[in-house]
Amino acid sequence: METVHLIPKKKTPERKCVGCNGRFPKKDLVRVLRLPDETIVLDKTGKQSGRGAYLCSAECLKKAVRSKRLKNALSCEIPESVLSALEEEFARNE
Repeated sequence: METVHLIPKKKTPERKCVGCNGRFPKKDLVRVLRLPDETIVLDKTGKQSGRGAYLCSAECLKKAVRSKRLKNALSCEIPESVLSALEEEFARNE
């Protein structure tokens, strides 16, 4: 009789989109990050240190801003110039 060795499946980390509240695999989301010096950037690697919020699309970015969920998730005010830069960068990444 043959012995069957089962390889345990690795769990894929999931994160919640602050725009639509959907749960997605972490690698499918884009992380918006507030750095310690209060700068807000897109974290393309998902590994920079700082306060982060995850978004699944440019549309969810708009939803999160409109409902103030992004502001609450990052615990700071987000200037209009930064929001427009985020929208442009999001459009380039899609």
